Amino acid sequence: MEKLDPVLQELLQQKDRHTLPKVLLAAAEVSPLSKTGGLADMAGGLPLAFKEMGLDCRVITPYHRTIKEHYGDKVEHIAHIFVDLGWRHEYAGLEKLVLGDLIVYLVDSEYYFGGPIYRGGDPEVEQYAFFQRAVLEMIPMLDFEPEVLHCNDWHTAAMPFLIKTQYQWRPQGALKTVLTIHNLAFQGWLSYDRAGDLLGIDSRWFSEDGIGHKYYGNLLKAGCLFADKVNTVSPSYADEIRTPDFGEGLDGVLRSRGGDVSGILNGLDTVAFNPAADPNIKFHYDAEHPELKRRNKEVLIAELGLEIGPETPIVGMVTRMTSQKGFDLVLSSLDQLMNRDVAFVLLGSGDRDYQNAMRGFERAYPGRICAWIGYSESLARRIYAGADFLLMPSAFEPCGLSQLIAQRYGTLPVVHEVGGLRDTVQPYNQYTGEGDGFSFYEFNPWTMLATLHFALNTYSDKEAMAKLIHTAMSKDVSLRPCALEYAKLFVQILDEQN
Repeated sequence: MEKLDPVLQELLQQKDRHTLPKVLLAAAEVSPLSKTGGLADMAGGLPLAFKEMGLDCRVITPYHRTIKEHYGDKVEHIAHIFVDLGWRHEYAGLEKLVLGDLIVYLVDSEYYFGGPIYRGGDPEVEQYAFFQRAVLEMIPMLDFEPEVLHCNDWHTAAMPFLIKTQYQWRPQGALKTVLTIHNLAFQGWLSYDRAGDLLGIDSRWFSEDGIGHKYYGNLLKAGCLFADKVNTVSPSYADEIRTPDFGEGLDGVLRSRGGDVSGILNGLDTVAFNPAADPNIKFHYDAEHPELKRRNKEVLIAELGLEIGPETPIVGMVTRMTSQKGFDLVLSSLDQLMNRDVAFVLLGSGDRDYQNAMRGFERAYPGRICAWIGYSESLARRIYAGADFLLMPSAFEPCGLSQLIAQRYGTLPVVHEVGGLRDTVQPYNQYTGEGDGFSFYEFNPWTMLATLHFALNTYSDKEAMAKLIHTAMSKDVSLRPCALEYAKLFVQILDEQN
């Protein structure tokens, strides 16, 4: 065990505890093993941050095909069981993988996890119903005795409900549970018949007062009702989701939990995201010596075939192409934006109409707009290192990591003031010189465009830009503050139990 963090040492003394709780973190994806979004970064990064402060946290996740292909020779078989899922009797293997300080338990099922990480629709609900049942059955078989089960999003949200309604007299019933909501918009819907079939849920729970929601079973609602603590990934989003505008139909449930709902701001793995050592970029730099960022801009211009000079500002986006990410605003504004001396670079995929529209803009403005449809982690890093601004006009954003990565790499974010974007980007004040990015409040293309113009006008003020970049690169975006708040929450849960 690592030496305890002084803050946690003092907390334990106050609570008259001698040790920090052992935590099992359950997630559908975990970086670097499997990744489609920010959930994976948090699931892989938090245990390492916990390790540094003396808290033992291990991860349990599906043994996805991509993990078998890249890490199969490093996996140790622990046990196997057969999981009853309605009439199904499915094999589930329990495997263990150790990657440095990251200890991961893998739930193996070729049937459920031999294909995509997310199957979509009803097959995906069945996929993760199986995972949750398998996790609960396997917990007593681990070479580890967790006290807290940390669930993440709807793929694991039914476990607090199942623990309190089906496992209360078994060893699993002693577990305390935390549910972290990374995105409230995805909730895990299934019919009452399917809920009863897959998870053996008694029909008495199928009402609006139970886990029912619009005549369907709702797995995220089950977690919101039954987890000992519910948190989300930024303080602002925690407030927003308790309102009708952002609550996705669960605002009443979340308001009813009162002080059991909180927001803990996400952070970054600052070892993995480090412009001073990132192998994906050619020229390394840091906050004290940011000069080589310009050289990375020149590399990006050449790589993407942009027909601009290094003095022309580049606005980048690394994103899913969806309405949530504000893509309607982007498409409404690009023609006007391109009236200026500016280049626009997009890396992402999503809605086919958005993709086609971006290809059209690329043809209309050759050499000044590049739309790279798809995803490449290495190219994403080069955009973070080479662009001048990162645009994130999200309609809602629980936290977002792209703006934190951009700040880490000295690329100034331009964001809609919502959720975690509000909590992580201090808008530039041209009178005081304070700030680490740019932001707008009203969600419309005119306000966004006005803010982009302000940012581009600021770009010509080299002294102001240098100060903004230094502030952005110097701020603490690490996982340590985030991990510390989670550790406090875990201790609080056990203290309330006693």
